[in-house]
Amino acid sequence: MSDRENQSCLSAAEDSLSFLVCVFHALKKWLGLGQVEDYLSVLEYLVWVFTPLAIVFIVPFLIVILLYLSILFLHLYKRKNQLREAYCNNLWDGARKTLATLWDGHGAIWHGYEIHGMEKIPDKGAALIVYYHGAIPIDYYYFLANVIIQKGRTCHSVADHFLFKIPGFKLLLEVFSVIHGPQEECVRALKSGHLLGISPGGVREALFSDETYPLLWGKRKGFAQVAIDSQVPIIPMFTQNVREGFRSLGTLKFFRWVYEKFRLPVAPVYGGFPVKFRTYLGDPILYDANMDAAELAEKVQQAVQSLIDQHQKIPGSILRALLERLYTRHKDE
Repeated sequence: MSDRENQSCLSAAEDSLSFLVCVFHALKKWLGLGQVEDYLSVLEYLVWVFTPLAIVFIVPFLIVILLYLSILFLHLYKRKNQLREAYCNNLWDGARKTLATLWDGHGAIWHGYEIHGMEKIPDKGAALIVYYHGAIPIDYYYFLANVIIQKGRTCHSVADHFLFKIPGFKLLLEVFSVIHGPQEECVRALKSGHLLGISPGGVREALFSDETYPLLWGKRKGFAQVAIDSQVPIIPMFTQNVREGFRSLGTLKFFRWVYEKFRLPVAPVYGGFPVKFRTYLGDPILYDANMDAAELAEKVQQAVQSLIDQHQKIPGSILRALLERLYTRHKDE
């Protein structure tokens, strides 16, 4: 600044605020920051663009946080009731019902969760529930919560091996009767009269399916053999808009290559959108001694595909699924 400009600025500085403005302009010119406004404008633009992108990748981690909070609750519950453990056969009933209520509330608030066909789940006796696997199977968590609340039963579940390697998950998996899926153990659970949930698509379907909802079961038929050996009915299940709630980048070739090469489920998941979730349970497929595992697997796949065709608009749309929170019209209506 020239002496004349300094004098003019100082003479105009009738209060401390004006003086600070003058000082700021002097420093800006002295430091060569005449374009600082342009830099700030660019920075503001980047913040507006990238913040929403960051959020959709951060929200899925909130589900992991909720799972760890559930685990923390179980540890506190166990410590509080450790003296009763030796005298009570149903130590975890209270914990399961408490967590079921919390997860059911989460589903109702965030996704307006509904379940249709709950009457098809038997009040007693065994059944195998076969479902489509979303990028994050949060709809299945809501289903488990409803089984506990409405039926007073615990549904056993089959999960991928990697889930058992996640630090801290052991207690949660034990309390909710999650197994890694040997056929003998599945048959044992069903012959003991329990419900059992399984997704033949598993991790592959979770990561590599997309908004067109293809079933990625391959030639898997072990679940059908389990039903035959146990002589139990199979109940197909599908949740509308589950792919619009959370989506995976597994369709990118790199992540598919990593999984096929190393069996590492590292494809990023994004979303957490509060879309409408409706779970539909199909008619039970009863045990038929004249049907082999391959035939039964094909029949079950057709039943799940029928639920998708009837209740899901293809391709799925996040915007449409969000609007469905406001409207109750179903696709088949």
